[in-house]
Amino acid sequence: MSLTIKENIPLAPLTTFKIGGPARYFADVSSEGDIREAIQWAGEKGLPVIVLAGGSNVLVPDSGLDALVIRISGDEYSFEGNVLSAHPGCNLLTLIKISGERGFGGWEKLAGIPGTIGGAVRGNAGAFGPEIKDFIECVRALNIKTSEVRDFKNEECSFEYRESFFKKNPEWLITRIILKLLPVTPDESKKISEETIREREKRHIQNVCAAGSYFKNPVAPPDVVSIFEKEKGLTSRGGRVPAGWLIEKAGMKGAVVGDAQSSSQHPNYIVNNGRATAEQVRTLAEKIRESVLMQFKIHLEEEAVIL
Repeated sequence: MSLTIKENIPLAPLTTFKIGGPARYFADVSSEGDIREAIQWAGEKGLPVIVLAGGSNVLVPDSGLDALVIRISGDEYSFEGNVLSAHPGCNLLTLIKISGERGFGGWEKLAGIPGTIGGAVRGNAGAFGPEIKDFIECVRALNIKTSEVRDFKNEECSFEYRESFFKKNPEWLITRIILKLLPVTPDESKKISEETIREREKRHIQNVCAAGSYFKNPVAPPDVVSIFEKEKGLTSRGGRVPAGWLIEKAGMKGAVVGDAQSSSQHPNYIVNNGRATAEQVRTLAEKIRESVLMQFKIHLEEEAVIL
C-alpha cells in the first residue's frame, strides 16, 4: 500500500475554527489513485470516508470522527489559453493572482474568500455579485461509494446560492475543475483583487478562529426586505437579506455560550474565543436561529458544514 494512513490525528489545527476532536484515521490524498486506495482501505475496515479540504467553513464534533478523514492536498494547475484546469486542493486566491498575471480573470471579486478552489466549487462561493459557478466549464468528480468517475458540465452541477450537486451529494468528490476566464490586463486584475480584499477586510473580521459566515443569507418576506433596504440604503439581491443584519436586529449580536460568541463586529461570524467547543457553537447557533425565527419568521440555514 503506497498511501500513508495515520491514526488519531487532531483535526482542530486543520480547521479555521480550531475546534473538534481527532480523526480515528487520516490520510492526505492528491490523486484519483490515492482516493481509490483510501476508499478501498476504508471499505475493508467498514469505516465511512469524510473529506476535508482547506478546513474553512467546517465544524468538527468534540468527540472527533470515527472515520477515515481524507484531506485533499495538491497545487497542480495548467492553462490552455484562457481555460484553467486546477486540482481541487489549489488555494483559490493563489489561482486568482496567477491567472491575473497571465492576463486572465473576471473572478477577482472572489479574492479573499478563504480555502481551496474545490471547497469554493462545492459551496458555490461568491462575493460582491459573482459566484464561482459563473466561470465553471466542467467539474470532474469521483463517487466514493462506487468509484465511478464522471465529468459534470456547468448545468449538471445544480449550482444555487451557496449550494451545488456536490454539497447535496457528498459521496461525489471533486477531483478536477475546468474554468473559462476572461481577458484582463495584469494591472487591472491586481487592482481589482487588492480592492476586493480591502473591502472584505472592512466587512469581515480577520485573524479570528471562525468558519466564516455561519449562516446563509436567507430569502426574506417583502416587509423585511423593505426594512433592510430603507435602513441600509441598499438593494436586496434576489430577495435575500444579510444573516448578520437579522442576527443583530434579533438582539443576538455579541451573544455568548461558553467561549463561542456571535461577533460584535460581524454577528454572522461565530467566533472561538479560545476554548470554545463544537457543542457550545451549536448551542449558540440554535439560540440565534430561534431568536431570528421568533422575530422575523425566517429560518436560518447553516452555510458552515457541520460534520
